[in-house]
Amino acid sequence: MLDIKISEHLKKISQSSEAVKNQFYFSDAEFFRGDPEGCQSFEDPLLEDQFEKTKGLIHKYENRALILLTLTCASYCRFCTRRRRVSDIEKGIITKADIKNMLAYLSVHQEIKEIIFSGGDPFTTPKILKYALKVFSKLPQIKVIRIGTRTPVSNPSLVTRGILSAIKKSKKTVYVMIHFEHPDEVSEKTVKACLKLRKAGAILFSQSVFLKGINDSYDVLYKLFSRLIEIGVKPYYLYRCDPVKGIEHFRVPFKKEIEIATLLRKNLSGLASPLYVIDTPNGSGKIPVPLNFWDFDCEKFRDFKDEVKGII
Repeated sequence: MLDIKISEHLKKISQSSEAVKNQFYFSDAEFFRGDPEGCQSFEDPLLEDQFEKTKGLIHKYENRALILLTLTCASYCRFCTRRRRVSDIEKGIITKADIKNMLAYLSVHQEIKEIIFSGGDPFTTPKILKYALKVFSKLPQIKVIRIGTRTPVSNPSLVTRGILSAIKKSKKTVYVMIHFEHPDEVSEKTVKACLKLRKAGAILFSQSVFLKGINDSYDVLYKLFSRLIEIGVKPYYLYRCDPVKGIEHFRVPFKKEIEIATLLRKNLSGLASPLYVIDTPNGSGKIPVPLNFWDFDCEKFRDFKDEVKGII
């Protein structure tokens, strides 16, 4: 069971926002198994554990690697894809020795050009994040560094001068991928944190997940994505909620998602429109979902391995 952890910043927002409250406070629905559309649920649908090559480094796609720098977050989202691991702080501790092993792996896998720091949330462990930025940015083969975080939303105070300085000093292009779900999350403190990241030289993108009862609404997402480009954050991905055990109650009917995503594409500018995708189980890639501008079979698709699969 994913631990319960909510920052003071989010506690304050959740007093006036049911949408924010429902993302972070435990619900009895987590005990009930079964997807509303009858889809199978998994502990690890993306097979990350299977592709972990050395502690903390997951190499699933040829030219990039995922690096889990921690398993702790400022607050724990109840719909977390990695809920099987996240909040296990002891197991998530990454040392300099672990980083050394990652560097050794990268040295014999020169095809890896991009690394993604994730977790947990890397901003909650500033010492190891700053060290990782320093050592990985020295590798000639690495061209791009991504950092996945939700701290500008969950606890903006964790966007510290030290982290900003490390990003600014990085010899590589740094993209910061911030998780946003609802317009109520875009507080004044969050906007200031995003501005600090931009001034440090980071390029900001957002990731969002369709969540039942939280943002499964055209109006909500239109407002969110419009607001994000105003503060310098490019909406990047809009995900179908992963089929993870314990979060089935968050999953939105697939056809409803398509309808909302179609309306968004009709009315948002291209700059404000994220790519709507399914991150398919069994490590098969992030598959773009067609919208209602086309007639298509919404019951099956082909993944990156060219295998036909049913919608999840």
